[in-house]
Amino acid sequence: MFLHTKGLQFECKPEQADALYAMKFQEILGGQFGEMTVMMQYLWQGFTCRMPGKYKDMIMDIATEEIGHVEMLTTMLARLLEGAPAEVVEKSVAANPVLAAVIGGMNPQHAIVSGGNALPRDSQGVPWNAGYIVASGNLLADFRSNVAAEAQSRVMTSRLYNMTDDHGVKQTLAFNLARDTFHQQQWLRGIEQLVADGLVESEIETSNAEFENEEAGRTYYGFDPDSQAHEGMWANGRTMLGDADVNYVVNPAPSADDGMLPPPDPKLFVTYDGNAGTPKTGDAAGAHLQGAQNVVSKVKDKLTPDE
Repeated sequence: MFLHTKGLQFECKPEQADALYAMKFQEILGGQFGEMTVMMQYLWQGFTCRMPGKYKDMIMDIATEEIGHVEMLTTMLARLLEGAPAEVVEKSVAANPVLAAVIGGMNPQHAIVSGGNALPRDSQGVPWNAGYIVASGNLLADFRSNVAAEAQSRVMTSRLYNMTDDHGVKQTLAFNLARDTFHQQQWLRGIEQLVADGLVESEIETSNAEFENEEAGRTYYGFDPDSQAHEGMWANGRTMLGDADVNYVVNPAPSADDGMLPPPDPKLFVTYDGNAGTPKTGDAAGAHLQGAQNVVSKVKDKLTPDE
């Protein structure tokens, strides 16, 4: 159950409307690293957390705060867009070549999200979608994702802070900057708490560690003979886990075959020249065999007494 309080967590009043800035401001609300993303990410992590108590409560506290942040930003956007006539846009474009470029077709996300770099999105941008959120059920993995989400959000907020002289907007963004800073600390402390409570062995996710390839777990592969990556701490000294030294390998040689693909099912109409043999029509025999083997393994496990 959620209870709504009409008052906002922090005041969101610009000194004046600014439709052009509102277009940029939209990114920290509905963008990939905006408030809608962290709100849904934390809510989902909290809803699905299987441990009642401090962890679930902490996640839900931050998630609930983020609901309030979404309301704050939607309020600010409405006020930025209030009574913005076309002449405001025209005057701004005439006075600022950068804004003219934006109005002329430049994607404002290039300035807000990537800092002047290319974006892996289409030219129109992408609506917010649930694919942005991370909720794996593994709190160590999720908390690390949360730290990154807060850091990305904070970088965007900081860039937006430098794009306005409006005192009211800056005050709101300064509050958000502070919350993003503290939330990063909360998630990092959460990771420390997981270790202290014995719920994870280390601050690095190590499930099924006993099955890892030991050599691969301590090797840095350098794929450029002129690279200076070997000068970093990641390629020298002891590993963060266990009692082993990092093994630095320059120009690693392949250790497997050439990755030849099997012949395609002729019913799939794949272009094929016969290099891997005669193709055969699939009959799902492999899947049936694997299913039978799984059943046999389960039966054996039941029949084998515990040691």
